[in-house]
Parts: sequence; C-alpha cells; structure tokens
Amino acid sequence: IIFQMIDDKKQNNPGDHLANERTFLAWMRTSIGIMAFGFVVVKFSLFVKQISLILGKTNIIAPKGYSGVVGIVLVVVGMVTAVMSYLRYKHSEKQLNEGVYKHSSLLISVLTAFIFLVSVFLIIYLIKST
Repeated sequence: IIFQMIDDKKQNNPGDHLANERTFLAWMRTSIGIMAFGFVVVKFSLFVKQISLILGKTNIIAPKGYSGVVGIVLVVVGMVTAVMSYLRYKHSEKQLNEGVYKHSSLLISVLTAFIFLVSVFLIIYLIKST
C-alpha cells in the first residue's frame, strides 16, 4: 500500500506538469522569435527596394536577393516549431499521466540542424554580396 501511494504521487506530481508547461511556453517564445526574425528580414528587403526606387539607384541591392525567400522560410520554420512544440507538450503530458516519461530530443535536433544550415547559407550569402 505504501509503495502504491508513492507511485501515485509520482504520477500526479504537479511540478512535472508545470515544468512541461514552462518548456512548452519556452518553445512558443522560440517559434515567435524565429517568425519575427523572418518577418524583419522580408520587410527589410522590401524597405531597401523602396529606398532604391526613391533614390533612382538600381545597384543598392543585388538583383538576385534571397532575403525574401529566407524570411518566408524562417516564418514557416517558426510555425512548424510551434506545432511541433505543441505535439511534444501533449505527448509529454500523456507520458507524465501514465508515469512512463521518456525524453525525446527530436525537436531540439531538427531545430538546431536547421538553424545551423540557415547560418551557413547566410554567411555564404553575405560573403558573396560584399
């Protein structure tokens, strides 16, 4: 009976569920940050194009600028991160309720790989455009 009470306490630990919610909210802040950065990249690209039209200069930006595409991809990645973080939250919640939590680092690995690839792409783009 004592072991069962300890086991029941372990499964219904509010601290574990609160930690799961904090983690989910941190992932949501990350996804909002990624989307905001993508939005800024796209809007800055449009701003530079408008300035070049006002000044009558066509060589202010490279004709094959990829900042619009990069910005849109970043917004999409932010959206996917939000969806994946929600799915991870619900999966962790289910595992905590069942008392069989197993850690998964898929979301972290995918996001890290993507950010690394975008960073490499941006470095190459900046080197070529200067």
